Amino acid sequence: MSSQKGNVSRSRQQKHQNTFAYRNDKYGATVQVKKAKSKIHDGLCQRCKEVLEWRVKYNKYKTLTQPKKCVKCFQKSVKDAYHIICKPCALQLDVCCKCGKKEDIVIPVNSHLDKTENEEDEEQKKKGCRRGKKDADDMDSDDDYDVDDCSDFGDDDEDDVEDFHSDSGPKKTQKNKSAALPDVSQVNIKA
Repeated sequence: MSSQKGNVSRSRQQKHQNTFAYRNDKYGATVQVKKAKSKIHDGLCQRCKEVLEWRVKYNKYKTLTQPKKCVKCFQKSVKDAYHIICKPCALQLDVCCKCGKKEDIVIPVNSHLDKTENEEDEEQKKKGCRRGKKDADDMDSDDDYDVDDCSDFGDDDEDDVEDFHSDSGPKKTQKNKSAALPDVSQVNIKA
């Protein structure tokens, strides 16, 4: 018997053996399970990382609803579940965020931030054309040039305005292009 004092060997196998592994998303993953799976456990030692991964795997991981108080700086800045030290304090003291021991950190705190910054930079490069045009429009609006300042030019010569519209094409296309910025490529300046 395994309950006898001093009996370290067992004569039989385990009575109930699992035929398949537990799945936390067997009937569809909930929002909590998805968040727990996508969470990167950074700033932890190997043991604490394994503990939190076990909690996620067997659906025991519960997220925090409110920030906890850090045991080092006494501020409510701990935003990760099961952690006792906030990330700035753990980074400064070089300790594990969960157990507080001076162990080897598996995934450093900064590496996760670097990845998110790189992803944001890649997204900005993809959208670079739009952003450049927007910045150029902002620069144009900052200049001293206004559409209202040019409105008094050419009021006397309405014939020139009609010629301008007839040469460049139908009026509908010019109104659809941009009402805020006039097309200055075909403007005639009288000296």
